Amino acid sequence: MSTHAPEMPILVDDETGVWTTDALPMLYVPRHFFVNNHMGIEDEIGAERYADILYKAGYKSAYFWCEQESECHGIYGEDIWHHYLKRLSQRGWGIFITEELDVEKGTAKIRLENSAFVYHYEKIHGKKVNRKVDYMFTGWFAGALDQILESKGLATRTKAEQTQSAAEEGCDVGYFEVTPL
Repeated sequence: MSTHAPEMPILVDDETGVWTTDALPMLYVPRHFFVNNHMGIEDEIGAERYADILYKAGYKSAYFWCEQESECHGIYGEDIWHHYLKRLSQRGWGIFITEELDVEKGTAKIRLENSAFVYHYEKIHGKKVNRKVDYMFTGWFAGALDQILESKGLATRTKAEQTQSAAEEGCDVGYFEVTPL
């Protein structure tokens, strides 16, 4: 396995210790810590209920992120979409690949390779768990695309769905699809 240093700027405020990338504060936590918390919440309220909560929160966060990054870098439309997926990949969530994107129609198809969730679930259980475990990302794609649509003055709004997870038997990658409401 080869490695490389992070490909995004990380600054640490000398007085506060706050990490930032571009114009946004960040947290740096061990993956097992984050995913174990995720799994603990699933155990308490169920994956379906948790997925609904995360969809709404993720949508809002992605929308805000794209809005802030557009302003910070002066990039818009498809460029902010690709910047967003690049940053998600660079931050260790997995490798996100845009297979299809039509901003004007409000559609996208995203492939996810090397998901942090799939990796951890398989490590804990020793096998595939035969369910979609990457649902945390779902709202992110609709939020990002809706921010782009609104910035272009388009009225279309979207929804996203995870259609496949690498945690399911016979699947090596995850897929998400974004479509108009």
